[in-house]
Amino acid sequence: MKSYRHELLFEVPGRRDFINITSDVEKCIAESCVKEGLCLVNAMHITASVFINDDEPGLHHDYEQWLEKLAPHEPVSQYRHNGYEDNADAHMKRQVMGREVVVAITDGMLDFGTWEQIFYGEFDGGRKKRVLVKIIGE
Repeated sequence: MKSYRHELLFEVPGRRDFINITSDVEKCIAESCVKEGLCLVNAMHITASVFINDDEPGLHHDYEQWLEKLAPHEPVSQYRHNGYEDNADAHMKRQVMGREVVVAITDGMLDFGTWEQIFYGEFDGGRKKRVLVKIIGE
């Protein structure tokens, strides 16, 4: 069995963003030479997320609005976690959106349903963060 590991690096200048990383993951699969297997993609930071959904700007806007209603950034005084940093809401947003995705690899390609894409979700930007791509298979 083959094993491949790569880290993607992101530094989002604003507080929040959704970035389509599907092509980055596809490059990793090509480099891995795995034709049949599994691909794990996970955010290696507790205020970021990796998820699968449609690459549609209206949906991303809706996510932003929905997440802000669930865990509003302000007032920061509403959270016990805030003190050194004002990112308690980012931790909660990550919990809702998820840490990772696992996708099957078939014939050397992501085995997706219609419209599925992989996204990096940033909820507390302004510094470098990592995303792990781990591929195993034959």
